[in-house]
Amino acid sequence: MNNLEFLIPIIFFVCIAYIIKAILESRTRAKLIAANSSEELIRSLLVSEEQQRRQTSLRWGIVLSCLAGGFALIQTFGYNDVTPGAIAVLLGATGVGNLAFYAIARNLPK
Repeated sequence: MNNLEFLIPIIFFVCIAYIIKAILESRTRAKLIAANSSEELIRSLLVSEEQQRRQTSLRWGIVLSCLAGGFALIQTFGYNDVTPGAIAVLLGATGVGNLAFYAIARNLPK
């Protein structure tokens, strides 16, 4: 358990950054609504945010699936230590995942 103590400040920092981001986004939305912006502008902002969230989920799903395949390849090849070959497999899997996302995202309707 003592080996994982360094994760506590990192997770704490990530939580604080996420809270600040959420507060800023909600304040921005509230100011847009309070400024009597056009309904079309608000609607287009909400639609673009929803589309961005979907694409982010799609990207991470593809990349993590490819990384899982990379780890499966490492297990199959029998790498027991961190070697340049094992790192190359993981980097290659990440690259393939990003390229797959790009190909899929290009064909999505806008």
